Amino acid sequence: MVRLYLPNDTSSRAAGAARLAEVWQERTGIELIRTSARGAFFLEPMVERDMPEGRMAWFNVTPDDLPQILAGKGGTPVNEIPFLRGQTRVTFANFGVTQPLSLDEYRAHGGLKGLEAARTQSPEAIIEEIRISRLRGRGGAAFPVWHKWQVARETEADRKYVVANADEGDAGTYCDRMVMEGEPFRLIEGMLICARAIGADTGYIYCRQEYPAAAHTLRAAIQKADEAGLLQSHGHRLRLEVVVGAGSYVVGEETALLESLEGRRGVVQARPPYPAEAGLHGKPTIVSNVLTFATVSTILARGGEWYSSMGTERSRGTVVLQIGGRVKQPGLVEIPFGATLAEALERFGGGMAPGSRLKAVQVGGPLGSLFPVSKLGIQICYDAFAKAGAILGHGGIVVFDHETDMVELARHYTVFTAEESCGKCTPCRVGSLRSREILERIQAGRGTADDLALLADLGETMKTASLCAFGGRAPYPVLTAIEHFGEEFRRLTK
Repeated sequence: MVRLYLPNDTSSRAAGAARLAEVWQERTGIELIRTSARGAFFLEPMVERDMPEGRMAWFNVTPDDLPQILAGKGGTPVNEIPFLRGQTRVTFANFGVTQPLSLDEYRAHGGLKGLEAARTQSPEAIIEEIRISRLRGRGGAAFPVWHKWQVARETEADRKYVVANADEGDAGTYCDRMVMEGEPFRLIEGMLICARAIGADTGYIYCRQEYPAAAHTLRAAIQKADEAGLLQSHGHRLRLEVVVGAGSYVVGEETALLESLEGRRGVVQARPPYPAEAGLHGKPTIVSNVLTFATVSTILARGGEWYSSMGTERSRGTVVLQIGGRVKQPGLVEIPFGATLAEALERFGGGMAPGSRLKAVQVGGPLGSLFPVSKLGIQICYDAFAKAGAILGHGGIVVFDHETDMVELARHYTVFTAEESCGKCTPCRVGSLRSREILERIQAGRGTADDLALLADLGETMKTASLCAFGGRAPYPVLTAIEHFGEEFRRLTK
C-alpha cells in the first residue's frame, strides 16, 4: 500500500486536487491522505509520498501521472523546493504535513505546547510573554497585542469575550482561510490562551460568508477539541462558536464586526471606548484576526524572546505574504520582517508571467497604496510602510502588468468603496461616490484638470474626517495611481 498526500484546501481543490481525489479514491494499492496545503499554489495539484530519502513531491499532477508517482520517478525532494526552502515558517511550519482534523497529528507536530505552557502560568505571566515577543496584530492597525490583553484583563466585568475576526475580505489574501481549513486547532489554541490571559469564558469565530469550507472545518475541530477536554481549564469551559457573516467588507473593522455579532447591521462605531474595555454586549472583548491568534500558540511554546529575535526593530517576528496577480509563482510566503518588496517578489514570485512587464504592485488589499517599479525598494515592515503612506495590512500583494489601465483600476476601487461603505459618516459615504463619478467623467472624455484637483481634495477630506480606517484609506489607491501614473489621467482630461 502506497500512501499519497494530497492537499484538501479550497485553492488546491480549485487547481485540480479535487479531480485527482475523485479519480484515485477507488484505486487499489494506494491510501490517499488529505492534508493541509503548503501554499505553493503554482505547483498545485501537488502530490507527495514518503520515500527512503525523505518526502518527495510531484507538481501540477494529472490523473495520468499516477504510474510515475507509484514508481517513485520524477519527484522532487520537498526540502529542495526553492519556493519553500527560502522561507522561515513559524505559523505555517506544519502546513502540507498535517491532516486538518487530526488532533493527534497536530499534537505530534508540536501543537498544544503553547496551551500547556499557558496553563502552568498566571494570566499576568502569559501577557508578559506576549509583551516580550513584541507581537503586533496581523491586521491593519498592527497594535501591540499584549497591551490589548492587559486592558481586557484589568477591566472588571462579570463576563469577557474573545473574538477571532475571520472576515478576511482583502483581495489577494487567504492566509486566514488556510489556517481555518488546514490547521484549525492552531486558531483554537491561540484563542484558548487569550481566554485564559484575560479571563474570558465565551469565544466567537466570525467567519466570512464566502468561506463555507472553513466554517465547516472549524465546527468539526471545535467539537473534537471539546471532546478531548481542551475547552476545559481550571474548572471552567470556554464556550466557542462559529458565526458566519453576511458578506459585508466593512465588518472587518472590529466595532462593525461586534455590531453584527449582536444581530445588528455591521456599522462602525465611534471609539473610545475600545472593545478591550467595552466590546461585545458592553463587556471587555479581544478582537484579533485569525493569523494573530495562530501566532500566539507558537510564542507561548517557544518563548517571547525567541520570537522577538526575528524581524526589525519595531516589526518583530515573521510576516505572512500572499503573492498574486501577474507573477509566475503565486502563493503564500512566511519570512522575517525586513526584506524589501522587490526582494520578496524576486525570490518568491518568480518574475512576471510570460509576456508581461511589471507596472505596479498593491500591498494591503483594496485600500492599499499602489507602488510603481521605482518604489519597490521599500522594506517590508510597519514603520517603512507607514512612512510611505501605505499599509502592510494582511500581507496581500497583487502585481499588475503593463496592460493595466490605471484610470480604470482607480475607478474600480471607488466602485468597491462606494458599495462597501457602511454609510455612517459623510466623508466616506459621499466621498467614495463622488470620486467614482469624477473618474467616470474623466473616462468619458468630459474631465478637466480641475477634476484631478477635486479628487485630491476629496481624498484629503476622507483621510482626515472619516470615522474609521475604511474611509480613511479608501482614497489611497486613487491618489497613488494619480501620483505615479498621472500621465494616463492627464491624457483623458481637457
